[in-house]
Amino acid sequence: MKYTTKASAKSTVKITIKFDGEEWKAAQTKAYLKTRSRFAINGFRKGKAPKNVIEHVYGKGVFYEDALNLLFSENYNTILDKEEKKFIAVGEPEVSVDKLEDDGVTLVAVTPVKPEVKISAYTGMKIKEFAYTVKDEEVAEEVNRLLERNARKVPVEDRAAQNGDIANIDFVGSVDGVKFDGGEAHGFDLTLGSGQFIPGFEEQVVGMQIGEEKDVNVSFPENYQAEDLKGKPAVFAVKLNALQAKELPELTDEFIKEATGSETVEAYKEKTKERLAQMAKRRANDATENSILEAVAANAEAEIPQAMIEREIDGLVQKFEYQLMYQGMKLQDYLDFLKTTMADFRKNYEEQAKKNVLNQLIISQLIKDEKIEATEEEVEARVAEQATSVSKTTEEYKKNMDPRQFDYIRNDIIITKLFDFLKANNEMYVEE
Repeated sequence: MKYTTKASAKSTVKITIKFDGEEWKAAQTKAYLKTRSRFAINGFRKGKAPKNVIEHVYGKGVFYEDALNLLFSENYNTILDKEEKKFIAVGEPEVSVDKLEDDGVTLVAVTPVKPEVKISAYTGMKIKEFAYTVKDEEVAEEVNRLLERNARKVPVEDRAAQNGDIANIDFVGSVDGVKFDGGEAHGFDLTLGSGQFIPGFEEQVVGMQIGEEKDVNVSFPENYQAEDLKGKPAVFAVKLNALQAKELPELTDEFIKEATGSETVEAYKEKTKERLAQMAKRRANDATENSILEAVAANAEAEIPQAMIEREIDGLVQKFEYQLMYQGMKLQDYLDFLKTTMADFRKNYEEQAKKNVLNQLIISQLIKDEKIEATEEEVEARVAEQATSVSKTTEEYKKNMDPRQFDYIRNDIIITKLFDFLKANNEMYVEE
């Protein structure tokens, strides 16, 4: 087997693979041995007919397709391994037969490869840096959420519905007098003021008395997910079955200790503020890194193969599918509800996928250009930190580590070093 590689259009490489007559003949024999059980020939037990007899009955090329597949599958990955310093395949190749004769065959594979990124500038730029300060109001909101989670629900019978109540309702929705899918429910618990329903619905339930029936008139938002309902006026026939109010516990040291383990209200607030500060720091760091990448991407060019974009879309769709699963919904049911196809749904992610892939390529290119690495000492130090956090010795912790965890730690150190370098070599400013 001999092969040549040549850079081609749109970040692809053309790989021409030539096999001589002996290799081609051997591949056909291998294909015969692999597939002969498929053929039934009069006078022979199934799978026992000689190769030349099968070719006589079914035609000379009966084993060509399987032989070509064998030649390609047995050699293609070997070629990729040999050429990994020149290019990295990022998708499945388009394979064609250039020559097919008794004295040999030639296969051509056009393979999408990781593109080079041309970056005209990544230092000396003015880039926005983000910083978030935890406010007392945010701590108070966390305390209120804790109280809400521990609230008791008590029946209400002597007044009308008001914001904050849990209203148990029946409703049937219609547009132009015709019911629509997903617009009907019975015994549904709705927290008034939560914004769970379309604008205007909950506000009209407020003030209703238990047992009262009422038509609620609303309009679907222009950006509503169901195409046939966008912007349309609708009427919901609503009946209020029952009301419950939330009775919050008193905020005392005793309650806090029982609910959270903190000794006092103040201790819990301080602990909460520290947690929020850590979250704010991570959020600010993520926003700053995105800001840096946007600035660098504005000065970058890359011919991204569609295969890389499709793979990134696969990841984004899968992430969304997992989110739906946590809510007890299947992706296909969601698509059916939206009355859209998977192909159209995937198009929504195309621009984000292109941006993500470009950012990944930029990071990879800058790491290469700046020769950023993670030393074994740095990896060991990070492992030791993680071991300490779970009260284990480094050796104990390492025994249960998967090799991929080491790769993740190494990559995280490298990425951190890269962004530290970019922050140090650009003019970072915080917007007032």
